[in-house]
Amino acid sequence: MTENFLRLTTDVAPEYDQPAPDKILSGAPEFTTWNVEDRDGIYCGTWRATPGKWLVQYDEWEYCKILEGHSILTEDGGESFELKAGDGFVIRRGFKGTWEVVETTIKEYVIQT
Repeated sequence: MTENFLRLTTDVAPEYDQPAPDKILSGAPEFTTWNVEDRDGIYCGTWRATPGKWLVQYDEWEYCKILEGHSILTEDGGESFELKAGDGFVIRRGFKGTWEVVETTIKEYVIQT
């Protein structure tokens, strides 16, 4: 194994979470995260969320690639973005709105804090 190469994998210990109760707008979403990198302000791995809708506010920059499922990301007072398998996108610091998982969604992510 090399220190300078990592594969995105779900062979690491998963972390389980959910939005704070005051952020949930519908459903009972649950998150599973397989974080393979946490260093120098960079996080990356794989994330899975079950159906529901919650408020989001990004204080970080994030690149995502949807692997499975269907979600809708909506900016406060702005546009809604349908997210399905194959979609890649960036969420910039300062984004506020909602994330709705219509069908369980799996994404790969890279976050810079």
